[in-house]
Amino acid sequence: MSVYLGVDIGTSGTKTVVCREDGTILATATAEHPCYYPQPGWSEQEPEDWWKSTVRSVHQALARAGVAGTEVRGIGLSGQMHGSVFLDAEGRVLRRAILWNDQRTAEQCQQIEQAVGGRAQLIRLVSNPAFTGFTAPKILWVRQHEPQIYERTRKILLPKDYILYRLTGEFVTEVSDASGTLLLDVAGRRWCKPLLEKLQIAAELLPDCVESQEVTGKVSAQAAAELGIAAGVPVVGGAGDQAASAVGNGIVRAGILSATMGTSGVVFAHSDQVQTDPQGRVHTMCHAVKGAWHLMGVVLCAGGSLQWFRNHFATPEMRLAAERHVDAYDVILALAEQAPAGAEGLFFLPHLTGERHPYSDPYARGAWIGLTVRHGWRHAARAVVEGATFALRDCLTVMAEMGIVPQQIRLSGGGARSAFWRQLQADIYGHKVALVNATEGPAYGVALLAMVGTGVYGSVPEACDATIRVTEELVPCPQRKAFYDRCYAVYRQLYPALHALFPQLSQLT
Repeated sequence: MSVYLGVDIGTSGTKTVVCREDGTILATATAEHPCYYPQPGWSEQEPEDWWKSTVRSVHQALARAGVAGTEVRGIGLSGQMHGSVFLDAEGRVLRRAILWNDQRTAEQCQQIEQAVGGRAQLIRLVSNPAFTGFTAPKILWVRQHEPQIYERTRKILLPKDYILYRLTGEFVTEVSDASGTLLLDVAGRRWCKPLLEKLQIAAELLPDCVESQEVTGKVSAQAAAELGIAAGVPVVGGAGDQAASAVGNGIVRAGILSATMGTSGVVFAHSDQVQTDPQGRVHTMCHAVKGAWHLMGVVLCAGGSLQWFRNHFATPEMRLAAERHVDAYDVILALAEQAPAGAEGLFFLPHLTGERHPYSDPYARGAWIGLTVRHGWRHAARAVVEGATFALRDCLTVMAEMGIVPQQIRLSGGGARSAFWRQLQADIYGHKVALVNATEGPAYGVALLAMVGTGVYGSVPEACDATIRVTEELVPCPQRKAFYDRCYAVYRQLYPALHALFPQLSQLT
């Protein structure tokens, strides 16, 4: 039997899926790895931990699938975007990787925009403004604050591309993940030489850049021995986690969008042309589909807000869940559902870790607004769920202004596992939502890319058509949609009313 591996290097762990050629998932396995927070707002990981968790998850997944490592015919890689791995001339890691959710680079973002003559000019060059999470400002930060590290640097890789290097010895990235570095000419699908020159970043520091389904190397004998597979297995370029997840959900044609309610929230739309918001309120990036692009709105702490609520305000509910052997989120959401729609005028802003879209504000803060003596725990819980969903609607609103009209929104992440939250999303978005049979996200998407790259399928859309189908559709309730439209009109006014205070709040810590 021929099998294909999809490996996703996430923030909390590495996930591996084992698939047959027809897309059937035989097994999955996840191996955790730690995250480090050396200062407030900083977030780092050890690249060696990614490799160790990759080895563990591959071994576990193959064992669970009951297949030999010699049956692996291709590997696809996905991973958290924007992280920076600095390597010396011998390929050794020089420091911990700075992650996507690290907020230390606000000053460097300003420097980048100033270097090119302003935000509008930067968007013209690379289709996006500068965000603290992107890779380019991290490079500048290391050059300015750790010059001894920068002087020894010979290659800078993204997280999944470091695993590609460990697998094959090759320095290669692909267009979807490279789009999140802020150094790619997204329209031209190549590194942006004018920006590299203005930032004085040597092009030699960056890996080669290819299309996502292209074979970028073959597994070395040393890596094969560690993984328990055959040497010479082809590895495709893969994709950044969001583009990979879109492939895994079949978001490969116009009109089909996805809304992922994970720790962060992401709205993703396929586009056959380059479409850029002049204000930079959503990302424009290369898709993992050859010759296509995507628009992406990112809410930094969507489902993460409910996780925060669980950890700090739901100790009795967590205890109850443990006694009943159920998920604590199921208990919390069942209680939140008992509060009335709109939580009787209580709103929650989910900006607990700053915000990316549509505001681009690292100083943004979370808030409950509208508290009265009538409000209790259930109201607060429902407001958190509604607030996270309103935040994703903000991204849909920007896309609508750009002419993106959803025919269907496919749901994934934690917000897709709850029937209550699925219907809530349909009502707040005001569009039909759906679930698909594929639920393994980025890892599944890059397994499909590996099949395309090795010739099982002729294209990414062909692979998706053969393997992915809709299993459930929900339509908005007209009455609740109308009510939530009124609520959303209020929600949209809250951030503008408060944003001038957020920088002042940050000075009080």
